[in-house]
Amino acid sequence: MKKLTLIRHAKSSWADPRQDDFDRPLNKRGELDLPAMAQRVRSFGLVPDLLLSSGAERALTTAEALADTLELSSEQLRILPELYESCCETLLHQLQQQNDHSHHLMVVGHNPGLESLGYYLTHERLLKFPTSAVLHIHLSITRWCELAESCGTLELFDYPKLHQA
Repeated sequence: MKKLTLIRHAKSSWADPRQDDFDRPLNKRGELDLPAMAQRVRSFGLVPDLLLSSGAERALTTAEALADTLELSSEQLRILPELYESCCETLLHQLQQQNDHSHHLMVVGHNPGLESLGYYLTHERLLKFPTSAVLHIHLSITRWCELAESCGTLELFDYPKLHQA
């Protein structure tokens, strides 16, 4: 059996309208939400064999903070340019190509692709997939190339506003 954790990057800044979307950094809320989200991921025991990240600044910042909190080695963090603004099909294709030695993959990326992939794999409709959201799926497959529609069961869905007082 395989496991997949989908994480939407922390909240990003729109302060500079001239800045390229790819280069947008986190905003103050993103910087506040990220450490708490990373600690929750750790407390949930969601430590992947491999963390795949979009190369966009906001996703990479999120992925690096997670890797640090989860004490992953540099070899366990891989940047995949294809994950930037990717649709469900592109995400699925990238995951189907992963090495079967990895039992748990974590993906840090963007919406709407992550939300679409989560629905495709579980057929669980989410009301929203906010920034810093964590969606953990148990997959009834033994090889990544077997990843297909409805092969997963939603195990956990968490996001920062669930923890606000």
